[in-house]
Amino acid sequence: MSLASYEHGLDKTPANYVPLSPLSFLARAAQVSPQKPAVVHGDRLLCWGEVYSRCRRLASALQRRGIVRGDTVAVMLPNVPAMVEVHFGVPMLGAVLNTLNTRLDAESIAFMLRHGEARVLLTDREFSPVIGEALRQLDDPDLLVIDVDDVLAPGGNLLGSIEYEQFLLEGDPAFEWQLPADEWDAISLSYTSGTTGNPKGVVYHHRGAYLNGLANVLNWGMPFHAVYLWTLPMFHCNGWCFPWTLAAISGLNVCLRRIDPATIFRLIQTHRVTHFCGAPIVHGLLINSASLIPEGFDHPVAALVAGAAPPAAIIEGMERLGVNITHVYGLTETYGPAAICMKHAEWDALPLAEQARLNGRQGMAYLMEEAMTVCDGNSLEPVPADGTVMGEIMFRGNIVMKGYLKNPEATNAAFAGGYFHSGDLAVLEPDGYVKIKDRSKDIIISGGENISSLEVEDVLYRHPAVLVAAIVAKPDEKWGEIPCAFIELKEGSQVTEEDILAHCRQHLARYKVPRCVCFGAIPKTATGKIQKFALRQQLRSSDALQ
Repeated sequence: MSLASYEHGLDKTPANYVPLSPLSFLARAAQVSPQKPAVVHGDRLLCWGEVYSRCRRLASALQRRGIVRGDTVAVMLPNVPAMVEVHFGVPMLGAVLNTLNTRLDAESIAFMLRHGEARVLLTDREFSPVIGEALRQLDDPDLLVIDVDDVLAPGGNLLGSIEYEQFLLEGDPAFEWQLPADEWDAISLSYTSGTTGNPKGVVYHHRGAYLNGLANVLNWGMPFHAVYLWTLPMFHCNGWCFPWTLAAISGLNVCLRRIDPATIFRLIQTHRVTHFCGAPIVHGLLINSASLIPEGFDHPVAALVAGAAPPAAIIEGMERLGVNITHVYGLTETYGPAAICMKHAEWDALPLAEQARLNGRQGMAYLMEEAMTVCDGNSLEPVPADGTVMGEIMFRGNIVMKGYLKNPEATNAAFAGGYFHSGDLAVLEPDGYVKIKDRSKDIIISGGENISSLEVEDVLYRHPAVLVAAIVAKPDEKWGEIPCAFIELKEGSQVTEEDILAHCRQHLARYKVPRCVCFGAIPKTATGKIQKFALRQQLRSSDALQ
């Protein structure tokens, strides 16, 4: 029988085909667990039935203000209930959610609002200084600004024309939303600096958000009604898709405005938190504050760590607290985690140093990601699994972005040869696990945040005394990596380290400002190219001498 026989009269219909979208997770949670706790923030508790109604109100209110399918709704919010709700209410309308990094400077935010053509901005009053300046630079009188006046906000001004709770009252709690006609439709927009100082807009689709939302459950073994603490910023890769994950399992979102070990310990114990995520710096802060809970946790707690390989001290320290760590790896372009270092039971019998080495690898493709491989950058042929030959980590599958907004050149380059090129150099070890060896594009990951060396260098070159500038990553026990500036001054110029840092603070977000400045001749090739590997070697040598 031919394949055509299986196609004749067997068409897609509403009965046998529904576009995949994480919006269906919320509708189901409201149906099966309407009274189950969904979101807790301070003394405030919302159940899944309430969250569903509030999200429908949000979609309805936006529609009544003229927002339509494909419009961008930007948000500048910490991990508060409204941040959970926008992950559903905005796409219910067919609009696209743009979560802004709360650590960015006004110039970057203004660029993103302009480039993403945002029609609405929801903003927490804590960020009113930077948002106020961004709005002045943007100068868009048609942008609807909505204030989120959170009771736990430390202060700040209201900038918008209406407050979020009042805005919700404009909407219908029974709003009849629809799944996207095409699961390829955009659901969210996130900006990443990538390899240059110009932010690139990474576009996710409903299908990928649905699949990675479920992948989190399956890869991590999350149970129904898990209790999840938001130590990971929801603006970062849409919180690694966990807002959608928690709806899929009718779990509890425990909100957290800022990282504070005492608060984290209290919330874990009070709400019996079962899961949380974070960069190594978050885990390090908890370990350094372990004296606050000398007996550790009295119930099982699991954590994902990403951003850098967890050192032995992190694994050992978190185990003492009673936290089981799993290492994941991914990029903004892969919806957050796209690889996981799956642990084997036999590893538990190995010395801690060997456990740390094995757990510190990037591992294998996430379930729902079709392929993760290490290939030669030119031939695209897989490297041998010998742990020695380096290649570039590449992904292929449904949890890879649609592409970069308004940037076909960068999109085509990223997808050359039928794979997404991560830019990370790695080896493939004999057991099939991937291990990163270097970052080919000089991105610095500090406290889980990506810093473009070219962006910082561009600011340094604006200083009148700077002739040549280079930014490289310097290892740091607290942050994982910090940006270090190497500067060659113009002849006759005199400038101090503080002068350089003050200049950078005027043009960069705080976390992008170099933590150290080294003056002197910068090594270059015969063609004038800066030899950053030599600068890294210089940093390692200086650290070894201390």
